[in-house]
Amino acid sequence: TDRLDIRAARVLLDNDHYAMEKLKKRVLEYLAVRQLKNNLKGPLLCFVGPPGVGKTSVGRSIAKTLGREFHRIALGGVCDQSDIRGHRRTYVGSMPGRIINGLKMVAVNNPVFLLDEVDKLGKSLQGDPAAALLEVLDPEQNHSFTDHYLNVPFDLSQVLFIATANTTATIPPALLDRMEVIQVPVLDTGYTEEEKIEITHRHLIPKQLEQHGLTPQQIQIPQDTTREISSRYTREAGVRSLERKIGAVCRAVAVKVAEGQNKETKSSCSEVTDGEGGGKEHAPEDSRAESFSDTADLGLPPEMPIVIDRHAVKDILGPPIYEMEVSERLSQPGVAIGLAWTPLGGKIMFVEASRMDGEGQLILTGQLGDVMKESAHLAISWLRSNAKKYQLTNASGTFDLLDNTDIHLHFPAGAVTKDGPSAGVTIVTCLASLFSGQLVRSDVAMTGEITLRGLVLPVGGIKDKVLAAHRAGLKRLIIPQRNEKDLEEIPANIRKDLDFVMAACLDEVLNAAFDGGFSPATKCNHLNSKL
Repeated sequence: TDRLDIRAARVLLDNDHYAMEKLKKRVLEYLAVRQLKNNLKGPLLCFVGPPGVGKTSVGRSIAKTLGREFHRIALGGVCDQSDIRGHRRTYVGSMPGRIINGLKMVAVNNPVFLLDEVDKLGKSLQGDPAAALLEVLDPEQNHSFTDHYLNVPFDLSQVLFIATANTTATIPPALLDRMEVIQVPVLDTGYTEEEKIEITHRHLIPKQLEQHGLTPQQIQIPQDTTREISSRYTREAGVRSLERKIGAVCRAVAVKVAEGQNKETKSSCSEVTDGEGGGKEHAPEDSRAESFSDTADLGLPPEMPIVIDRHAVKDILGPPIYEMEVSERLSQPGVAIGLAWTPLGGKIMFVEASRMDGEGQLILTGQLGDVMKESAHLAISWLRSNAKKYQLTNASGTFDLLDNTDIHLHFPAGAVTKDGPSAGVTIVTCLASLFSGQLVRSDVAMTGEITLRGLVLPVGGIKDKVLAAHRAGLKRLIIPQRNEKDLEEIPANIRKDLDFVMAACLDEVLNAAFDGGFSPATKCNHLNSKL
């Protein structure tokens, strides 16, 4: 029987998950309609987001909210349609499919089924399981689903199906059409730094303390330490790696606590057997080492609670994995910062350029796709056509930038394939810096597609890119003017920290990317609006 209490469901969802307002709103809408109309057919919700943002745990919370049984079906790597429809009883070793078998395990006909990793279904000679799922997930057809093993129609319309995926790109269109896609978390692909800190202290740290047998009286992890771990030891949209790092800290503390208990036990035993003079002398307090890893060798029980500071984090987790190298990379002309979108969230991308004597060739390295190569050719063509306006010359002093000059454009991290149209404005800025000798501002990043006439066209993934720039400590973002509407979904505290420049043409981009504008400064016909 469903437990339809909207207020209790709201409290339960808020306690289990921080943020995710869009997702929790959709779940409460389903519960409200279910309360008004009891025979509502179960919808198919598809949670899409990067690994570690809480898609599977949200499914468990929904089942707990409804008071229903929960069953998870892992679809990653499934390539046989018999896994869905079952085998005919004439075969040796025949069995029902995963859907009917799951109903048998939960022993009710209205559970919550979590179809995990639906974007990783395979296809083989044994059929296409994604095609077999079409009947299972269609509310208009699944009231008479026929499993090959049962060979009689079974009503699946009361089952609440929840699918999870990292991306919708690999889900077949016919299957995607039957699902209601909800991005997890609310910012599509990535938690903000503040949300990560809040999630860590509300959920991750208590969970890890319980798993490692520790109590808050034995270990304390301040918010500054959590921020240090999040920014310098992880680089992800979710919190899975952050949870692993917290677990590593807890294991190190568990060693301290266990050794302290053993030493106290041995000390008390020796006092009983040897009297007052038989105990081992302790080292003086001022000889205690500063390193977290060395204190175990001093024979001293740890002082409780053990507070994890920045030095302790470095001793436990090692040197920081990620450094803020933005200012160092922009210390010479010919370097600019772009913004890229990946299935794991946004990231910043450096573009480097150099020139040398040659035959007018454009050399591109960094494992680029065809679209990005076209953007590079567009950028150099636009700069050549506007060289006189900006007084850009090559090494010989002529306005033909490729006259006896080769240009090498490099995108670091060559092991990662890069493609997409959003690097056009970054390449133009990088080349303009190279030929003018001016340094690009060290706190500015940009994204946008360009045309041969110098217009800046809109691109996708603005929310993810803004979050990546904010995590990297950048302050000014240059984005296409037609992407201004995408900023509405970004939290107000992040918008307040950043200076957005809405660019409609490349003249505006160059004026915003350099201190004091790009000389000689030229004005574009479009108005430069700032948020």
